[in-house]
Amino acid sequence: MDCITWSPAGRILQVEYAMEAVKQGTPVLGLRSKTHVVLVSFKRAQSELANHQQKIFKVDDHMAIGISGLTADARVLADYMRNECLNHRYVFDSAMNVGRLVAQVADKSQQKTQNSSKRPYGVGLLVAGCDEKGPHLFETCPSGNYFEYYAMAIGGRSTSAKTYLEKHFEEFESADLDALIKHGLEAMNKTTSSDQSLTTKNTTVAVISDKYRELSSEEMQKFIDGLEKKEDEPMEDEPAPAAASGDAPDAPAPMDTSG
Repeated sequence: MDCITWSPAGRILQVEYAMEAVKQGTPVLGLRSKTHVVLVSFKRAQSELANHQQKIFKVDDHMAIGISGLTADARVLADYMRNECLNHRYVFDSAMNVGRLVAQVADKSQQKTQNSSKRPYGVGLLVAGCDEKGPHLFETCPSGNYFEYYAMAIGGRSTSAKTYLEKHFEEFESADLDALIKHGLEAMNKTTSSDQSLTTKNTTVAVISDKYRELSSEEMQKFIDGLEKKEDEPMEDEPAPAAASGDAPDAPAPMDTSG
């Protein structure tokens, strides 16, 4: 089934599958105050021998994106956004409006859902930027929809981060930069399992105001050290399987292959 064929239930399944790819990606979140936007991403490495994958891309001095989903698709969209910002600065001698560029990216994504020879982009973007109207945070979807938020999290296990952001978002508007970064890292910490913690290697924090800036490892470590300690997730005791007749009483339990 291609992306221009409707299902009997009135849905376009290829677009929904692309949006599912975003939900399977690594989590990324953003939040904004009156003066700044903060992006926080969690990075995974393909193996112990590999570097962690980049999840936050600078677009212009006043704009950046955090991505969840297919990184290759994200690079294509990042290049497109950079070119649009360069062309706008060359023609008008000013920085591009954040909302206008997000609408263009959404139009580009929507065009991919109208041609049977194409597939939707399998990536979701959090676009953070500052323009003459102040800080902005947008989310774009593979379907071509886009939304503006005070705070948002996308990717795998992002529900826990969204719960934290919804609980505290009223504090964000008046928060200073340090408080905003702390809230971002606390929310990202909720997305990790109890045996995993944030480090300077697997986390990136970017701050966007008039200029784009990534926090150094030393700056980030100060905030990570101040995070709340996670409680161990309770493990439910499973009843031991009854031993079959003839089995040894100390026979090993069957191997768990669910991982």
